[in-house]
Amino acid sequence: MKFGVVMFPGSNCDHDAFYALSVNAGKDTTYLWHKDTVIPSGIDCIILPGGFSYGDYLRCGAIARFSPIMNEVIRFANSGGYVMGICNGFQVLTEAGLLPGTLLRNSSLSFVCKDIFLNVRNNNTAFTSLMQVGDVLRIPVAHGEGNYFADTETINILESENRVLFKYCAADGAINEESNPNGSVNNIAGIINEKRNVLGMMPHPERYSDKMMGCSDGIAIFNSLSKQFEII
Repeated sequence: MKFGVVMFPGSNCDHDAFYALSVNAGKDTTYLWHKDTVIPSGIDCIILPGGFSYGDYLRCGAIARFSPIMNEVIRFANSGGYVMGICNGFQVLTEAGLLPGTLLRNSSLSFVCKDIFLNVRNNNTAFTSLMQVGDVLRIPVAHGEGNYFADTETINILESENRVLFKYCAADGAINEESNPNGSVNNIAGIINEKRNVLGMMPHPERYSDKMMGCSDGIAIFNSLSKQFEII
């Protein structure tokens, strides 16, 4: 399996993602430049990393959505290629229309940077195949606009179609208001598209993919993806 990590001006987690994929997961990984108009052959999954693409001017991800490479990312996703947006990458995916909803200012109106816990809600996807429903992952967050919002109809569709992969929870797995770091509707931390090949999540699994960091829970997501291609 081969990964491509997009580099936008202002990205600050592209190298973290590259290291997690190439070293921790041991997968062939390459960088993709935001001005590229062609995605190299052989790429199986594209990562849109965290950071502050284009300084997050206008809205988070609003300018990155119009980078030349995003036309190719959209084509790639629509043709069945796997795409994963982390933090700012999630924001870019909503701006590009690849995922529904939007990310608003945190309910606290403050930047949140801390470890949180995620409850795995669906393990029948390429991104969660090595997990069990109810598993709890410890993953860090670092965002000011991570408050996931969508209209009631969209939320109902996401929930009924089991497209919410992760919800913020307490250490024991309890999903409650106290464990929600940003005010996201229904504690939503990560969702997938209807075809189930595009994932957007606010927490940073790449930052907890190395045991040297004291926690490697995040590597389970990348290993799940790898397992999918071993099966194929």
